[in-house]
Amino acid sequence: MKVQPLAARVGRYGLVGVAAASVHYGILELSGWPLWLSNPIAFLIASLTSYLGHALYTFRDETDGQRFARRWLILQFSVNLSACYLLGLWLNPWGAIPFTKLILVLTPTILNALIWTKAAQFSLQRQRPNKSKPKLHADDLGLTNATNTAILALAKAKQLDSASLLVNGNAVESAVEQCRSHPNLQLCLHLCLSEGRAVTEPQQVSELIDDKGRLKCSFGQLMLASCLPKNAPGRRRLEKQLRCEVNSQIQRFRELTGLTIIAIDGHQHLHLVPIVLDIILELAAEQGICWLRTTAEPLPTGLSWRYWQLALTNGGWLKWLVLQTLTRMALPRLRKALVATNAGFAGVLFTGRMVESPLRASWQELKSLSFSPPQTEPLLLSHPAAQLKQEESNTGLRDFPLSRIFFTSPWRQLEWQAIKDYKPVSQLKVGHE
Repeated sequence: MKVQPLAARVGRYGLVGVAAASVHYGILELSGWPLWLSNPIAFLIASLTSYLGHALYTFRDETDGQRFARRWLILQFSVNLSACYLLGLWLNPWGAIPFTKLILVLTPTILNALIWTKAAQFSLQRQRPNKSKPKLHADDLGLTNATNTAILALAKAKQLDSASLLVNGNAVESAVEQCRSHPNLQLCLHLCLSEGRAVTEPQQVSELIDDKGRLKCSFGQLMLASCLPKNAPGRRRLEKQLRCEVNSQIQRFRELTGLTIIAIDGHQHLHLVPIVLDIILELAAEQGICWLRTTAEPLPTGLSWRYWQLALTNGGWLKWLVLQTLTRMALPRLRKALVATNAGFAGVLFTGRMVESPLRASWQELKSLSFSPPQTEPLLLSHPAAQLKQEESNTGLRDFPLSRIFFTSPWRQLEWQAIKDYKPVSQLKVGHE
């Protein structure tokens, strides 16, 4: 893509900047309001002028004539409103001096230059073709016959690249048997510590299970344990039992699949909790762990506000923030341990709602990411399932109380349908959103 010469860019930026500054200055002069009130209002109107002018005119080569993503407008408003309001309060005693108004006008102009340049680079990145495509991935293969039905049907239709196998699931043997007909479906271990039967003998993991032999290590409990001193007796005892269970699940995965090189992720993303990650990395060389899933999820563009509200009410934003932080902490440790990971990820913000618009927007966002080995393709996570039969709902999920509501929801079928209706991975073309 050819980007306009610098002289033309400066000229266009100057024209839009003069127009926005004129709007700003005119309102300050004509409104007759005190600076602490007139300056933020003048800025808001001038900002809209700047937003549209720079997107549609100054940086039209980068934006392809489209508006900047809304996040840049929100950022610009937040930064500049704060600056303008504080400057208005600070300079109010000298409001009659023309130089004061000049400072108020030039400050947001300079800030805007930085923000809109970054916004243009952001837009340009999404127009550049990327030779690699994201992978479509499904979790919880082996949990129930309903999850197996959906995941393996997608694999047969070449709509799915990979799946995570839950080795303590109720239908894991059936899943593995059917996978033999789909050799192109890549499998990884879906490490489970929060529910389902322990794979290790109960007496060896007594602190990890309840009185019914079900695993009970929640995300919150493991996070709290990660904060204990390394030499604390309680932590060392827990680590020993976690190591036993992780080892047992790896061995079970190897027995079921015949794979010697292990890729790993976690049920409810528990593999990223520091105390669990410590154990996985300790075992990496011994157990042949070559890849671990991370959740560096960029914010997708082009979604309506209702999806962002949905992410807020469903706790997607909180999960996203926690997992972004854990991923940042994990990445340098993975590099040091020579364990590869995916270059990007989608599926936390809209967990359980990866249908239609979120699915398309997430795919477009991941498609714009560039990466190089040892990173692997970005990963788009889904949780498809067929409708649960009554007996599976009553007994098949008995050992998975945390997953019961999730997998009895009609959203699982909606996710399955959305991926079925999406273009096959082999036919998806790179393009501009």
